[in-house]
Amino acid sequence: MQRIFKSLTQVVVILMALLVFTGCARSFLPSTSFNPWQLVPLPTDATLSDVAFTGDRNHGWLVGKQATLLETFDGGKTWQQRRLNLGEGQVYNFNSVSFAGDEGWIAGEPGLLLHTLDGGKSWLRVPLDEKLPGSPTLITALGPAKAEMATDVGAIYQTQDGGKNWQAMVQEAVGVVRNLSRSPDGRYIAVSSRGNFYSTWEPGQTAWVQHNRTSSRRLQNMGFGQDGRQWLLARGGTVQFSQADNPESWDEGMAPEFATSWGLLDLAYQSPKDIWIAGGSGNLLYSNDGGETWQKDRAVEDIPSNFYRIIFSGPDQGFILGQGGTLLRYEKPA
Repeated sequence: MQRIFKSLTQVVVILMALLVFTGCARSFLPSTSFNPWQLVPLPTDATLSDVAFTGDRNHGWLVGKQATLLETFDGGKTWQQRRLNLGEGQVYNFNSVSFAGDEGWIAGEPGLLLHTLDGGKSWLRVPLDEKLPGSPTLITALGPAKAEMATDVGAIYQTQDGGKNWQAMVQEAVGVVRNLSRSPDGRYIAVSSRGNFYSTWEPGQTAWVQHNRTSSRRLQNMGFGQDGRQWLLARGGTVQFSQADNPESWDEGMAPEFATSWGLLDLAYQSPKDIWIAGGSGNLLYSNDGGETWQKDRAVEDIPSNFYRIIFSGPDQGFILGQGGTLLRYEKPA
């Protein structure tokens, strides 16, 4: 009897050791074999919001808080600060920038919209209705004299005459949102300010459609992937993807790295298979198989910044935007 009990004890110990080993393996991700992200020095310590390029891939604009406006002529290797005369006594935050060729737009708060026809050599302020619901938070250049503007309460407007007139695309705003994303084909997804639900809208609909969150975890951010799926990041470092043929159906959520306590803040597709996730305290994750498995870029862990946004304007041109004037530029591995 004593011998049987001893054998059972040994089996339990072995099983516990296997469980611990498996948990550790999932808690600490393997490191990437390469680091394509290079820290770019900037003449500002403002938090960055968005980046966009003109028809020339070398000529781009970077915007951020406190009316931060930077210009590059070498693909983002170096940036020069630009200042605009927006009047005295008001501090503006630039939230979004977008170009279609040399025609570009900058959206900001409170109630700010700028327009250029010459690649940014000159910027003109576009008058906005004082009754505009919310402040412009996302601007998308759609072609000559055409753009789409969304506010921080989910109002969507479109102009086809360079901003002289705007047509409302939805009848009612959705409410204060935490994040707002637009797909290339004009669909939107918005996370509520508290992260307890999300809403979607697509061209042709007259109102937003509200959806319950997929789990008990509050939503942090959502967006559209290059593979037809939607993605979401939830509190506690959870990642989840919808099914490509049914955006209402979501795969089971995963926590790529159990050991981390830093929140995941943004996700971006470099290609349909290559995905990057950014988070707090220099946290940067990478998947080369569409999100099935994950690695960690530990070369950027010591950068003292939260990474708020990842933006790819092409498979070989990407940037990570963070607080304190932090900018990382993607450089294709040799």
